[in-house]
Amino acid sequence: MFKQLRNRFLVLNLVIISIMMIISFTSIYLITYKNVRNDISMEMSKVSDFNKKPDNILKEQHNLDSNNKKEEHRGERSISFTLIIDNNKKIINSFSIFDMDEKFYESAKDKALSENSSNGRFKLEDTYWEFVIKESPEDLGYKMVFLDVTSRYSYLTNLIYTFSAVALVTLIAIYFISRFFANKSIKPIKETFDRQKQFVADASHELKTPLAVINTNADVLLSNSEDTIINQSKWIYFIKSEVERMTKLTNDLLYLAKADNSDMKLISTDFDLSETIENVILTMEASIFENNMVLDYNIEPNVISHGNSEQIKQVVMILLDNALKYTNPEGKISLSFKKYNNKAILKISNTGKGISEEHLDKIFDRFYCVDKSRSKNSGGYGLGLSIAKAIVEQHNGKISVKSSLNENTTFTVELPRVGNK
Repeated sequence: MFKQLRNRFLVLNLVIISIMMIISFTSIYLITYKNVRNDISMEMSKVSDFNKKPDNILKEQHNLDSNNKKEEHRGERSISFTLIIDNNKKIINSFSIFDMDEKFYESAKDKALSENSSNGRFKLEDTYWEFVIKESPEDLGYKMVFLDVTSRYSYLTNLIYTFSAVALVTLIAIYFISRFFANKSIKPIKETFDRQKQFVADASHELKTPLAVINTNADVLLSNSEDTIINQSKWIYFIKSEVERMTKLTNDLLYLAKADNSDMKLISTDFDLSETIENVILTMEASIFENNMVLDYNIEPNVISHGNSEQIKQVVMILLDNALKYTNPEGKISLSFKKYNNKAILKISNTGKGISEEHLDKIFDRFYCVDKSRSKNSGGYGLGLSIAKAIVEQHNGKISVKSSLNENTTFTVELPRVGNK
């Protein structure tokens, strides 16, 4: 699907660019062609603009020939000649600075007359000539003026070849450039789509288990419909427990869905972040000591931050609960909180197995569990760290993790703080 999307993008991009290039090159060619035609018309006008008296014809032709010699010396070769023919189409005079035999003049005259027009263009001996036929003054017959336009039309032909070559090279270059950027543009979309598919699959799988448990316990209750509620209470408690787990899961899923929506608005105020962390520790301290673990904490007081204190409290609870789950028996949990420049930095560490390098990059992914069996036993779904990351990012902060195998794991949260003291 994404390959087809990329190919459509490439085709559309190339079609648009091709149309733009055709319009641009055609405009340039037409403007150039018009300029060339104007130049030819002006020169033909100069060559053909003679006085009516025969003696002035020679004088004017001499002046034109002198100009042609000057242009030839400058590298702008402009060849022209004039034929005077009588009413019987026979040549009676010719003017040219170049030596041309009578046979050439006859061929040029015949070519021009065969066009049946007073002006036009023909090819003779690999050379293109423009001609104009006018009535000669004082009833001398007709005056035929010829101008070599080969270089001008060769220029137009070369312009077409140049445009074609440039267009081909440009389209090839644009194809590879567009393909590169198309792949880069589609990659995050594909990753998001794959994560969404995985998210739906994982959510369906997580919901499937409690639903199966509820259904089974409901069948047991129905099979003992004549028994009292007290005797069947354990099945009801099982159902209630699974309902609570499903409620927590759906609430977490709804929160993550809202977090993905950039329009989600927080109720933010300035609050004492140090006090918020202390309150969480007070609620978690008993659970930590019950599991024969050591809690060591150092909190710098009066650190003010801006945001939602309840959500930040949830982040601290998630991280402490995560540390509690994965700390080794009689292990140690350490918490430090201090300000550094314009940031408030919270670090929560725990001793234990640690997290291998292959899992560190995925630890904040939804439904991702390093130890799945342990997560199931503790009632987790692998959404806690995802929620913590979403909350921290909503508060313009950062969360990261470092771990050493069989030693410790440290989560670091950086949040912006208020005040300079």
